[in-house]
Amino acid sequence: MNDIPLSLLFGALALLLLLSAFFSGSETALMTLNRYRLQHLVKHHHRGATKAQKLLQRPDRLIGMILLGNNFVNILASSIATIIAIRIGGESSIAIGAGILTVVILIFSEVTPKTLAAIKPELLAFPSAWIYIPMLKVFYPFVATINFFCNLLLRLFGIHVTQNKKETISKEELKSIVSEAESLMPKRYQNILLGILDLESATVEDIMTPRHEIYGIDIDEPIENIIETIKSSSHTRLPVFKKSIDRVVGFLHLRSVLTHLNHETFDKNDILETLIKPYFIPENTPLHNQLQHFKSERLRIGLVVDEYGDVQGLVTLEDLLQEIVGELVSDDQGVSKLTDGGYLVDASVTIRELNRITGWKLPTEGPKTINGLIIEFMETIPEPGTSVRLHGHPLEIIKRTKNSVTQVKFYPNQGLPD
Repeated sequence: MNDIPLSLLFGALALLLLLSAFFSGSETALMTLNRYRLQHLVKHHHRGATKAQKLLQRPDRLIGMILLGNNFVNILASSIATIIAIRIGGESSIAIGAGILTVVILIFSEVTPKTLAAIKPELLAFPSAWIYIPMLKVFYPFVATINFFCNLLLRLFGIHVTQNKKETISKEELKSIVSEAESLMPKRYQNILLGILDLESATVEDIMTPRHEIYGIDIDEPIENIIETIKSSSHTRLPVFKKSIDRVVGFLHLRSVLTHLNHETFDKNDILETLIKPYFIPENTPLHNQLQHFKSERLRIGLVVDEYGDVQGLVTLEDLLQEIVGELVSDDQGVSKLTDGGYLVDASVTIRELNRITGWKLPTEGPKTINGLIIEFMETIPEPGTSVRLHGHPLEIIKRTKNSVTQVKFYPNQGLPD
């Protein structure tokens, strides 16, 4: 060793530190790769991504290979640094050399490459995958021996590496990912994705038109009144019933009778002959299931019934689509944002819709509208001017009728109005 020039020893030390940086950085890069982006790149035949995915299928082997190489070069670097220290300052310089080498390894071979790998994992992961694939083949006996003892030790704690399950993600985790992806997609697309994810947690009862708001045709009324109802309708399909919506006889597609309305012979039989069979939906049907039912049955409208068979409301395919994409007609949602940051809200607005607009998390398990939530919370119908903090949100009752709250004002969360 005394015959080796110092310049050659320093060169070898620099090379070993570079290799140590490679092992450290590539380890972090491969382990912090976004698995979903990796799968996307593999599907598009990215060769570096394909090799990286192959390595990550057995992380125990990959880590064993990296640590074998990293420890080898670090120990060899330590030995060379000791020789250099002795050659320069004698045995008394060994401690100083060890201290300097430790700082150099930390800065140049550990912290810097690992930080770079954490920020730009693909920059190091894909090129290193090309190197590790052949290295694993060459050094497989050593890696396999190390893995055997490591896996044996892990089994004592009930961990089986070979039975490692595929990484999964829950619905709530996926919602968090979409919510935080504002810089990656337009806001409207983000809302659509969140709306789709919410379909599973909502039922038709959450979005239905309530019973008292159903616009339909009472077939027992005079034909003149029925014709006027058809002409003034803003809907293309109407339920037809006798006296009560509970006695529905079918749905009328207005297109099938509009051309006959002005004929003198037009009567109720013309309506009854064109009716579509009524379709009933249990009130607890999840929205994603109902969307499939509408598709399979080729229907666009249905009546929501409770456990006793009584009609509670009406749901259309448009209501389901609106739940995904938001208000199809945004001129009047019943929620107006005020200049002070508060909201003027029609109390008939559903809690889900208010949560969607404001980003709040008012409970949706019980009452479906703001009016229902206020009445349940206060156990009475409050008078105008009443102020209350509803689930953390200060509000004031603005208007009410005899049996319901009709308008409220939500104030900014810093407190109730003076």
